[in-house]
Amino acid sequence: MTQDCDIAVVGAGPVGGTLALALAARGRKVLLIDKADLKPMEHPDFDGRAYAIAHGCRAVLAEAGLWERLPYAPCPILDIDVTDGKPGQPPSRLSLHFGHSAIGDEPFGWIIEARSVRVALNAALAQSSVILRAPAEATVTRAAEGVTLRVGHENFTARLVVAAEGRHSPLRAQAGIPVTRLPYRQTAVIFAIAHERPHHNVAWEHFLPGGPFAVLPMTGTIAHPHLSAIVFTESDANARLLHAMDNEALAAQAQTRLGGRLGEIELAGRRWLHPLSAMYAARYYATRLALAGDAAHGVHPIAGQGLNLGLRDAAALAEIAGGAADPGAEPVLRAYQARQRPINMAMLLGMDALDRLFSTDFPPLRLARDLGLAAVERLPGLKRRFMLAAMGH
Repeated sequence: MTQDCDIAVVGAGPVGGTLALALAARGRKVLLIDKADLKPMEHPDFDGRAYAIAHGCRAVLAEAGLWERLPYAPCPILDIDVTDGKPGQPPSRLSLHFGHSAIGDEPFGWIIEARSVRVALNAALAQSSVILRAPAEATVTRAAEGVTLRVGHENFTARLVVAAEGRHSPLRAQAGIPVTRLPYRQTAVIFAIAHERPHHNVAWEHFLPGGPFAVLPMTGTIAHPHLSAIVFTESDANARLLHAMDNEALAAQAQTRLGGRLGEIELAGRRWLHPLSAMYAARYYATRLALAGDAAHGVHPIAGQGLNLGLRDAAALAEIAGGAADPGAEPVLRAYQARQRPINMAMLLGMDALDRLFSTDFPPLRLARDLGLAAVERLPGLKRRFMLAAMGH
């Protein structure tokens, strides 16, 4: 027996899961497949991983029924500080400060624990009309007239299949879509810290010669009332050394860069090692196939925009394909690419330029970038455009 669906989504991570739920909310019959078992990802312990969600992405999370299901409160980002400097030295006095009140009452975005997103996804999927197969793998055959999927002993048909399986997407490779990769020779060490002083909902991006050092405010717990996530970017070799340190030594390295900004600190949760690179697919679609999220693009995490770009892909696909008579028709897929690819490419190029500009200790470039920060700080119109971009508008 063959089951007929409108759209199949392969990959049940934050992008694929959100897309499947948003499509189902619009009345589409959706099949969602993931090779991993989703339930074990709901680990109850705090592990330090978090996502930066821009204000503009809240709508698609709400449409998918995720926002109200988040079990741990998101932490609003009310202010953003951008500074330049060297480890162990005070930041340059030429800096940039974004305050949310300059453009309204809403925050720039929120920091949400990764475990919170997974719990919300699993709860929403369990109560939705989405046909979920996980753990499972699909054999996908695409043709002009439609898509067939073999999942275990089951057969499905769909008008469109969406690849949301990540940067090494098998569906993208099967379609022969070329990918360009930009290695950075940098690795991020990601962990959380408990700290003595409150963060006051301020996110801090501190540019250093080895790479950006980001401090993201998190909602506290009973055990740790004041928490922040750290994204500590360094060269590959130095990052491996940092990752191998004991908690006290790694906290001391972080404190050297924090400069006492948050008072005494200690590590909380686990630590994660994440090699950095950028990539982009030559196109976002093939016959009856659309790429979304990391299957289509990957950017440097310098501004925490990676997941936001994927969620915007999901929102665009939900709107464009979700309302189409034939969601896999070429004009529909062409419209999706025309909307998303220029935005994503601009973000990729911008983040790439920022990293290359700031990850150097060459004195003329240091002076130029500090003057640039100071110039933006003193130009209200330009500063407002940066703030709206940070909000995802």
